[in-house]
Amino acid sequence: METTYDTRLVDDRAAWGAVLSMALCVAVLIASEFMPVSLLSPIAVDLGITEGRAGQAISISGIFAVVTSLLVAGLTRRIDRRLVVTGFTVILIVSGLAVAFAPNYTFLMAGRALLGIAIGGFWSMSTAIVMRLVPEDQVPRGLAMLNAGNAVAATIAAPLGSLLGAYAGWRGAFFLVVPLGALALVWQWLSLPPLPPRRRKRPGNVLVLLGRPPVAIGMASIMMLFMGQFALFTYLRPFLENVTHLDIAALSATLLAIGLASVAGTWCIGRLLHSRLFSVLVVIPLVMAVLAVALIVLGAMPVPTALLLFAWGFFGTAAPVGWGTWLSRTLPDDAEAGGGLQVAVIQLAITGGAAIGGALFDTVGWWGAFAFGAALLCGSALTALAAWRMAKRPQP
Repeated sequence: METTYDTRLVDDRAAWGAVLSMALCVAVLIASEFMPVSLLSPIAVDLGITEGRAGQAISISGIFAVVTSLLVAGLTRRIDRRLVVTGFTVILIVSGLAVAFAPNYTFLMAGRALLGIAIGGFWSMSTAIVMRLVPEDQVPRGLAMLNAGNAVAATIAAPLGSLLGAYAGWRGAFFLVVPLGALALVWQWLSLPPLPPRRRKRPGNVLVLLGRPPVAIGMASIMMLFMGQFALFTYLRPFLENVTHLDIAALSATLLAIGLASVAGTWCIGRLLHSRLFSVLVVIPLVMAVLAVALIVLGAMPVPTALLLFAWGFFGTAAPVGWGTWLSRTLPDDAEAGGGLQVAVIQLAITGGAAIGGALFDTVGWWGAFAFGAALLCGSALTALAAWRMAKRPQP
């Protein structure tokens, strides 16, 4: 069946404005998700809890994101997608208010759970909506815009939270989400056209999609990619402080360089995805595996380490753009259900990679987490190669 794109609803400029409004919301969502990393101590002191309990504010948002991403396509199948997306943005704003004014730990966790719902729902819908806003050949560019917002937010969330926490307190840092979320909401309402739900032959049970071999193999590759990436990336700061021996200024400069490389990578990859999608999906995790091994060997040397991490940022955040494009081509008529499944897989992979990497970091040493990440990245490349071969087979 030929896929139709609802570009007739808006002109090109309005469509790209709508994509940018979604990119802003993505940036706010991701910044909100990772901001507690640098604010655990003041949160714990203010609410009278341990830092370990405060850290659960991160995990609970991931849990609710997984659950929401698996259910959202089915629960909202009769609702205009414009209302669904703006509804999740409203939930983001409510979450920011709940966390900023939380009188106790329970209220804080409720606010973070709402954030997880917003993350899971918004990300699940994002690929399908971009497919309807822009022409088919511009979908990779649209997805690159979303991931650029992701890359910037993931990089600045922790240092920005630390800076704001020092001057405005941790509540002031979280309150910043509210005006930014409100701006995204107004922009979305003005720029997004009506997007009535498309009729499907079956309800959006995302797990049914795993019965399709190309989808199952692709999701396995995505799982290993993100597990490998976050087994290493989650513990980058203690590695740079304790192994490379960077001071705060050098550490901040290195993290900023990774962020800039991430943004550059998301823009550059769009040029290759039209004709070399699977080549990109195979090569990126292989390159990242080589970089992980090189960090094990050269991690004590500041300059080589900085260059390796710059390359890590360039390739690492480009990978989701490639897999988003793969989703739009593999499931053009089930992009919403497929997006939900993909978000669930990524959230589980991030949680699993960080947990196993942390256990290895504490028991074996930092190099154990990095080696584990490299092995998973090699597995991701092999599974992407299998998906490539399956895609080349003639369809019955």
